[in-house]
Amino acid sequence: MSFDFEAAVVAPFRMQPGLRRLPADARQLTPLAAGSRHQREKLAVLSTFAHQALLSRAGFDAGPALQALFERAAQMHPQAWAWDGRRGHALLAGTAVDWAGDVQQVSAGSFGLGDEVARCLRQLAPAWRLVGLFSLAFAEDFAIVDGRDASIPWLAVTLPSHWAPETKVGRHFAAVHAPVADNATLLKASESLTRLVCGSERWERFVWTVTDHPRLHAHPDRTDPARWQHTPIAEAWWRTEHQTFLPLPRHDQAVFTIHVQVQPLAEVLQQPGRAQRLLDAVASMSPEVVAYRGLAAVRAPLLQWLAGLAAPTADPVRP
Repeated sequence: MSFDFEAAVVAPFRMQPGLRRLPADARQLTPLAAGSRHQREKLAVLSTFAHQALLSRAGFDAGPALQALFERAAQMHPQAWAWDGRRGHALLAGTAVDWAGDVQQVSAGSFGLGDEVARCLRQLAPAWRLVGLFSLAFAEDFAIVDGRDASIPWLAVTLPSHWAPETKVGRHFAAVHAPVADNATLLKASESLTRLVCGSERWERFVWTVTDHPRLHAHPDRTDPARWQHTPIAEAWWRTEHQTFLPLPRHDQAVFTIHVQVQPLAEVLQQPGRAQRLLDAVASMSPEVVAYRGLAAVRAPLLQWLAGLAAPTADPVRP
């Protein structure tokens, strides 16, 4: 996983930016194999709910930011993405799209009928087809952060974590994070934070939660509002986001990347020390954070289960 468990899961738990500089060799993008889990879920969302995933503030020109993003992707992963300034080619999907929205099936894909990506893209508005191809080529979702007014004027988010992208586009950073529990630190730092991530350096942060929802796509319109009725704690899921900020040449904007991953919690906690680390973090959460993360109804049994995993095994009795 790209998620750093030891760096992210700490006690006492606090809602804060938690930024750290990316290593010089970090690539920030994760190519998708044809038919991978991320690609299949993204295909389903773009085929049915694109109006909730591909969003732009009226009048905003995302062209320069996207040009820089496409160029950077071609440099990071030439085996997966080619960009000539006019046309993007997702090599692993065998599909290419140009700025005008012309979709070309360059070669047959290696799953399904072989043309799933191209058929999905042709359903989109021409202006979004190149972005759609890029979204299907990489695991990450994307947003543009505008440092001039601390807003998020553009989003391509297919795998949201219990939030609705269509309610966030064009809004100020502080307004976007207003529903977050214990958000005082985030809101106080909103202006300086956006200036920082829109500078010349690259940054990353990690977000995590325990959830009953197994899919990558967790838009609130498609998740059960009555949480935890059908999922025992022992079958819970570990949902994480590796978020990064990719600076752009203008230095007043940045591309925000979100890599969502979901794994069985029990598998994640098999590594020594992790159950105790998570126990301490959850136990230190405020009631507001527990409620915000949908854990209020299961906090006690979750802590009890984690304590059982964290308890040291007694040494066998020796004669």
